[in-house]
Amino acid sequence: MSDPKKKYPEAYEICEKFILNKQHMDEIVYRLTKEINMGLTRDTHPRATVKCFVTYVQELPTGKERGKYLALDLGGTNFRVLLVNLINEKDIDITGKTYAISKELQEGPGIKLFDFIASCLAEFCKENKMDQSNTPLGFTFSFPCKQVGIDNGTLVAWTKGFKAEGVVNQNVVELLRDAIKRRGDFKVNVVAILNDTTGTLMSCAFNHRNCKIGMIVGTGSNACYVEKTANTETFDGYQNSTKPNMIINCEWGAFGDNGVLDFIRTPYDHQVDKQSINPKKQIFEKCISGMYMGELVRLVLLELMEKQVIFKGQTSQSFLIKGKFDTSFITEIESDQPGSHRNAAMVMDRLGIRTNNEKDLECLRFICETISTRSARLAACGLVCLINKMNVKELTVGIDGSVYRYHPHYHRLLTENMNMLLKGSVKFELVLSEDGSGRGAALIAAVCAK
Repeated sequence: MSDPKKKYPEAYEICEKFILNKQHMDEIVYRLTKEINMGLTRDTHPRATVKCFVTYVQELPTGKERGKYLALDLGGTNFRVLLVNLINEKDIDITGKTYAISKELQEGPGIKLFDFIASCLAEFCKENKMDQSNTPLGFTFSFPCKQVGIDNGTLVAWTKGFKAEGVVNQNVVELLRDAIKRRGDFKVNVVAILNDTTGTLMSCAFNHRNCKIGMIVGTGSNACYVEKTANTETFDGYQNSTKPNMIINCEWGAFGDNGVLDFIRTPYDHQVDKQSINPKKQIFEKCISGMYMGELVRLVLLELMEKQVIFKGQTSQSFLIKGKFDTSFITEIESDQPGSHRNAAMVMDRLGIRTNNEKDLECLRFICETISTRSARLAACGLVCLINKMNVKELTVGIDGSVYRYHPHYHRLLTENMNMLLKGSVKFELVLSEDGSGRGAALIAAVCAK
């Protein structure tokens, strides 16, 4: 691509605000490390923004786990029920079903949400002749939770558009068990609650023994990692635990809620935050994740269209609607081969703007690349911070989420930026974790059932 600064100066001037240099990135790693240490330390934990919750998962899979386990995965607008049969290390048989959660259930009384989940779970268990088996179940609940036990997690705050009443500050495992009891027509044994990052780590560790980090970059973003139990001061038995390790759920989406990321935030980030359902919360996540990347692109495009700089003379109602530019469009646009703008033209057509203007479509791609590159750079900072914290020289990182999974360049961007920050001092492998929230939940159930 020719020099964007000369070719579309107005777009470049806006996009420049999103560019992170090495100095920025080193500073982000430093600040995140400080926040994580606050989250781990008992005295500073209450005021820490990066909570570093103890997961109570102290053992990773050995690869020897066998048998049938259930997994329930609730982390967005759909939830899944899975039956996972661990036959041997290579063969894992998974039967699953996905159910949609309506907006009414997401925003209505919590009791209705859990009754709905229980009814879907009952239907699934009956279909698979597991309804009286009392099979161990791992519950992936991908919202910020404070755990006080492996099967006791209290919802701290809803995220991702959920706001069902009467669930915050409640033990969600009990809410699920109560809903199952109210039905009384099937038996399962809910043995563990986890979030999707822990499941991602567990799922990856079944085949990669050296997996020490689980990261999600999808609708939201978060990570967990293996910490020395001796450093997890909020865990009651941290000083005399016989188990050396503890998986820590960072909840790093909230990094920056106290203003420490303001030095890299743009006016567009502030606007996205202001229009969100949780202003001033999940600041890091709002710079990284799929729920917000498309919206950042829309705001930049809207400004350029209003200035008559791009798609001249064309307007579209779609661009005035918040959320109308989906993050999947970024993936499509960046999947075009160099010199081709076929996907970009099709995306714009869907949004009501017909154009084959190469310069405009190239500019559109440049804006998308700016937003996704920043996302990957921030995620790389997070991963490098955790690698430095563990002080390891070799590891595998299990990653899941739609942005990492589908974006054509995200893996490469992460790898390049991590290498730049680590200066080749650590050998790492980034692996797409196969179904962390499902398979990982079943593996935790298996490890617990032992």
